[in-house]
Amino acid sequence: MSTVLGLDIGSSSVIAGILRGRKVEREAPRAFFRSRCTGPNVEVDPEDLLRAVRTAIAGLEGAAAKVDAIHLAVMCPAWVALDRQGRALTPIVTHQDRRSVAQAQDLEKRFGPARHLRVCGCRPFPGGISSTTWRWFLEHQPERLRRADLVGHLNTFLHRRLTGARVIDPSNASFTGLYRTLKLDGWSAELCANLGVSPSLLPEVHDADRIGGVITPEAARAFGLRAGTPMLVGLMDGSAGMLLAGAKVGQLFNVCGSTDVLALCTDRPKPHPRLLTRALGVQGKWLQVSTLAAAASAIYWVRDQCYPGMPIHEFQAEFRRLSRLGPKASGTVRFEPYMAGERTSIEQRQGAFTGLTLASTRTHLLSAVIEGLTRASAERLPLLAASGTKLLSTVAVSGGSDRLDQLMHRDWPGRWTFRAVTDATMRGLAMLTPRPI
Repeated sequence: MSTVLGLDIGSSSVIAGILRGRKVEREAPRAFFRSRCTGPNVEVDPEDLLRAVRTAIAGLEGAAAKVDAIHLAVMCPAWVALDRQGRALTPIVTHQDRRSVAQAQDLEKRFGPARHLRVCGCRPFPGGISSTTWRWFLEHQPERLRRADLVGHLNTFLHRRLTGARVIDPSNASFTGLYRTLKLDGWSAELCANLGVSPSLLPEVHDADRIGGVITPEAARAFGLRAGTPMLVGLMDGSAGMLLAGAKVGQLFNVCGSTDVLALCTDRPKPHPRLLTRALGVQGKWLQVSTLAAAASAIYWVRDQCYPGMPIHEFQAEFRRLSRLGPKASGTVRFEPYMAGERTSIEQRQGAFTGLTLASTRTHLLSAVIEGLTRASAERLPLLAASGTKLLSTVAVSGGSDRLDQLMHRDWPGRWTFRAVTDATMRGLAMLTPRPI
């Protein structure tokens, strides 16, 4: 039975684990890195992220140097441009970045909204589809890109530094805004021309379970690995969770956390302007995704702003009480749940309370946030059902601390069974079987 090093790189931390078969034998403590948030700009220093990778691997106390392969799951998009030596010319710009609204509008206008959706599978959402980020740097910091030799996402960056390979998987390629997502057959010359870039700057697209390269001697010394260890191309973290859930056509996978992500696995994608449509990364399947960018984080905001002195167990009890009471507890107050913007909108929406009066209390505000989230969660089901793929009634759920998952599913129409999955990304990586390119 093979032993695998799993690397799960999220928006703020790296988790390294040792997998044997489909079992997680051990995990190192999370190694954290910071995002720089300046207005709409959200960036990660590439060297800070690499230090976090090294720290996470070191937490396994030498076990990472004895594995048979390395499997990789990454946040996406995490856009970066590299020079000929694989050094970052730009920060890593994450999916939370919203600086490129004007660029997104221009790209869509010149290409045509319906045509862009038909080829890419998504509208060019700022930051969430990284062609808009690329355009922003071309317009505002062109000097950074004059020496660019390779432009891709986080798994592209890690491979270039650890194996020397120039690769990306279909799940990450889908969110570049330059890939023929609905056909899974390569980069679109038309989309590249619309952006004004050469396809030669883009990595090779290979399925996530392909061996993208092997660890170089230099990377082995720097990261505590064994030279020659094969590393898979890798995929998005959400795809790894779906693999653990079974990746059957019609399977729903819901990640309940600071952000709430609901994904449907399909073999017949039907793009919609309010959905993210992307490749799974393997098996020739796709995911159609609806995201609430601020779910638990909206609850945390109310707690911090309105209940700062209340012990956490008392706040949790109040949260559960209001969740049971339903809309009547919010009185006239209503909440729009867009405190972190919206992943499927070019013109960014914002969170808002309406119906406030002098009689409104913090209880009304908390209840309004709860009801706004439950309403938005339930509204996604008809949207996904309209894709034409029959939804399976058993939903795989990851996360959901403090009973958030129960809240988010409270008002779903129809009958559902919810199955909790733990360590979804890391265990999902164990589902991949390495294949040569």
